[in-house]
Amino acid sequence: MKTCRKLFLALAVVAGLFTTQKADAQKVDIMASYGGYTQMDCTDMHDGWHGVNNGWGALNVGVDFHITPKIAIGPSYTFSSTTTKGDHHSSISYHGIMMNLRYKYWRNSIVTLYAHGGIGCVVSHMQPYHDDTYNKTYFGVQIVPIGAEVGIAKKWTMYGELGFGVQGILQIGFKYTL
Repeated sequence: MKTCRKLFLALAVVAGLFTTQKADAQKVDIMASYGGYTQMDCTDMHDGWHGVNNGWGALNVGVDFHITPKIAIGPSYTFSSTTTKGDHHSSISYHGIMMNLRYKYWRNSIVTLYAHGGIGCVVSHMQPYHDDTYNKTYFGVQIVPIGAEVGIAKKWTMYGELGFGVQGILQIGFKYTL
């Protein structure tokens, strides 16, 4: 957990350095999305437990600060959960905290294409049937080579992403620009 805190603190400092350059012209995006089939399902982020079901997906929220017209950076939070099979039905909750970077690489009057990457940590909250709860911390990543957004109102945008990571392989959401 100490490594996760150090990583997140370092990323926050870097984000602060970038955002002070053009604070007066800065835009802020608030995002919410659903992602299907997460990194937690693909990898062993459940302390080696057996009989773990796939999660239902992930709910993601985040804030991005535009540091240039093409680059935005900001934190995000992801929640997901799952259960185990068998007589000793247990639960696992996943809490992902990441720092994200978005780069817009193509745009026309309707669609904007972008890439998205994020690094951080996932805290797996283990809730065994017959024992005390405990936490395990894992490295979290999000790699999205193809993201597309379309404006649906003056400040509202709908977006979709195809990639891999904590937030899901396929992610669909909405963004509001302040």
